[in-house]
Amino acid sequence: MSATTPIGWGVLAPGGISGQFATDLALVPDARLVHVGSRTPERAAAFAQRHGAERYGDYDAVLADPEVDVVYIGSPHVAHAAQVELALAAGKHVLCEKPLTLTRAGAERLFALAREQDRFLMEAMWSACHPVWRDLARRLRAGELGTPRHLSAEFHFTAPADPTHRLLDPALGGGAMHDIGIYPLTFAHLMLGEAVELKAVGTVAGGQVDLDVAIAGRYPGDTLATLTAGLSSHAANGARITTDAGWVEITGDFHAPSGFTFNAIERRHQPVRRVVHEPPEPVIGAGYGNEAAHVQQCLREGLTASPWVPPAQTLTILGQVEDVRAQVGAAPHPA
Repeated sequence: MSATTPIGWGVLAPGGISGQFATDLALVPDARLVHVGSRTPERAAAFAQRHGAERYGDYDAVLADPEVDVVYIGSPHVAHAAQVELALAAGKHVLCEKPLTLTRAGAERLFALAREQDRFLMEAMWSACHPVWRDLARRLRAGELGTPRHLSAEFHFTAPADPTHRLLDPALGGGAMHDIGIYPLTFAHLMLGEAVELKAVGTVAGGQVDLDVAIAGRYPGDTLATLTAGLSSHAANGARITTDAGWVEITGDFHAPSGFTFNAIERRHQPVRRVVHEPPEPVIGAGYGNEAAHVQQCLREGLTASPWVPPAQTLTILGQVEDVRAQVGAAPHPA
């Protein structure tokens, strides 16, 4: 793709997360929302009107559209694998909502298929593309904030009481870990490196749906982590990293931050020096726009995998999710 040609996007499944993505996509330079597809024509039409899509139809129409270069998939977790396969077979590049699939083995098959088709495939772990996360990870790696010793992150909200809701229905891949537990795991992975050991406890509904999970982790250099996710309570959804030079506090929700503060301890019993770090580059919309802009840059460079959300990272985190769910007693999903 040339550096000046607009990139055409298609959207499969016009749900809530797709709406957030499309809102931010409108702010990304050289991005066109070409075609939106749904199993329900009325939903596709309403989404197209709301977000300025040029056309709407069913899934097949989106995948057959020659002006669609890349497809964003925002369907429920359980539908991801089949839709990614269809999009790759149609010759489209793909950005698929997290989790890419419900199992590591399933994701391995999709990445292998993408390589065979010479198409770009990335899991939409948008927070990994957020300027604040990237800046914090860079400063930690450079030693600017001291040596990390402990990281904590929490993500909680109350799920609807309806057992058929996607968050609670095992047939739809319901549960805390795939939907929100993936965020603290990814945050720890990006800030500390790949986990050496994870130990988890939790509560499980009906032997299948992980409702609340607490994880104790050990990371490289014997750095420790405390990670929680849950669907039965509310929390500040914050994160903190302690180092031998002070501590880092994320401003706002840790998965959608507005910045971070480093509280530097230069000498014991001396006042703390607070250093506020704003995003080093603009946050596009809510942050989904940075993800879309990154995908477009990858496509312009002819890449088939993202350096910010590489396949190895997606596979590692999915493996951790499976391990944690097994530890708390949740039934495994089919591969």
